Amino acid sequence: MSFNAGDLLSVDFPGVTGIKRRPAVILSSSTYHSIHPDIIVGLITSQIKGLGITDYTLQDWATSGLRVASVFRSFIVTLPVSTNIMRIGQLSERDWDAVRSCIKVAFAALDP
Repeated sequence: MSFNAGDLLSVDFPGVTGIKRRPAVILSSSTYHSIHPDIIVGLITSQIKGLGITDYTLQDWATSGLRVASVFRSFIVTLPVSTNIMRIGQLSERDWDAVRSCIKVAFAALDP
């Protein structure tokens, strides 16, 4: 399966309290995918409490393939590519731009 940055997936996402099936967005680039056997993803959640500057409420969630209003949260993990990954859609350009802005704020390495 080919993956692109901004694709929405359904994955077994590891969290603080265990593994849960949930949506995630691919953050890694095609260059990364050509070298590594894994993908880097960020959490998509329907929990909107406690949002911070590194979180973003998706504006176009319905047309992106998500079932409910959702938020990108800068909870980022690396996952092996497996048969448990299913593509469900892609973020709109405006949502993808906002997610990338959140990532820049979240990672010190991206500070100017």
